Amino acid sequence: MMILRTLKRQPMHGYALVQQIKRSSNDVLQIEEGSLYPALQRLLKEGFVKAEWGISSTNRRVRIYKLTAAGGKHLEREVSSFERMLKGITQVLAPGEL
Repeated sequence: MMILRTLKRQPMHGYALVQQIKRSSNDVLQIEEGSLYPALQRLLKEGFVKAEWGISSTNRRVRIYKLTAAGGKHLEREVSSFERMLKGITQVLAPGEL
């Protein structure tokens, strides 16, 4: 979900994705490359992202990932599901009558 949301803003290569998620979360969330690239491969296989070769700002050849229309729809469903789950957790953890 975090990868798709980040790619919704703009296409990026893997390292830039990791850095953007880290920055956006004020360094709370840190994605390891060992988790990122398998996740990107799954998203590619499912058609939620597409990739093309490009050149990074450091003049290196990189794969640039971009959200697809199917990925955007999947993201909406995932965010909605997550929000429902978060609401339920918040209700359970809220102080009040038991």
